[in-house]
Amino acid sequence: MTKEELRIIYMGTPDFAVGPLKTLIDNKFNIVAVITGPDRPQGRGRKVIPSPVKQFAVEHNIPVLQPEKLKNPEFVEELKSYNADLQIVVAFRMLPEIVWDMPKYGTFNLHAALLPQYRGAAPINWAVINGETKTGVTTFFLDKDIDTGKVILQKEVDILDSDNCGTIHDKLMEVGQELVKETVEKLLADDLQPIPQEKLITDGMVLKNAPKIFKEDCRLDFTKDAVSLRNLVRGLSPYPTAFTTIKVKDKELSLKIFECETEICDVTDTPGTLKTDNKTFLKISCKNGYLKLTDIQIEGKKRMKISDFLNGFKF
Repeated sequence: MTKEELRIIYMGTPDFAVGPLKTLIDNKFNIVAVITGPDRPQGRGRKVIPSPVKQFAVEHNIPVLQPEKLKNPEFVEELKSYNADLQIVVAFRMLPEIVWDMPKYGTFNLHAALLPQYRGAAPINWAVINGETKTGVTTFFLDKDIDTGKVILQKEVDILDSDNCGTIHDKLMEVGQELVKETVEKLLADDLQPIPQEKLITDGMVLKNAPKIFKEDCRLDFTKDAVSLRNLVRGLSPYPTAFTTIKVKDKELSLKIFECETEICDVTDTPGTLKTDNKTFLKISCKNGYLKLTDIQIEGKKRMKISDFLNGFKF
């Protein structure tokens, strides 16, 4: 079977999923339809905006399906009508078996971690939060459980100390789009040798999960050490963003922290004590020193560097 004959249905929603779709199209693979999320109201104006994947598909004249429920009989029948040989999933919802088991070559997913590590909804965030120095991307075949199917291909990516969730997202997106292409090429060449994830779990390996992140996961706990706190900031920047609260004129305001530095030293201050010269620095005491804030956003104001913030805001 040639790449033009292989009928592919692509499923994805956010920006992360656009890169692999573009790479497949640029390399003349036959994308017969795209499945993405329904249009949703976004932003302050609550304007209804299509997903990035839908926008890209429409620009390239690819049919788009936007089911509310993936088990809906009408959607399932419409999906069958495309006679897909393969389905590819990147940053999409969990699929029911009636959907992922439909094509003859199955359905594979691109996951933003090195499975079996960091199974779950937020693998990029948790890898940075946990202070990892390596992560990567994995293609794997879907099965009945979340992120547990047989691994097809993997590629490692370094996490530098200067990286945050946003920069790792971009690195993995670039590497991931090539891995998706390579996976399809190997499938066409009958050169796939999927590996059960159990065989990748070595003695003593501790599996780390990547559950969905909620607001309370983003709150900084200053009883913890400075490095852990900075890793949390890095792992949540630029979104959903780590935060704390500060009191200003008896009013408690939320303070988002996008970037910070650590100052390791002996400290006698109560954890969470704020110190500033009202000119150049703002730091908060923690278990083994201070977290020096460098890029922040106080409630009701725009994001700014700390020197600009202190020019107009005095404690």
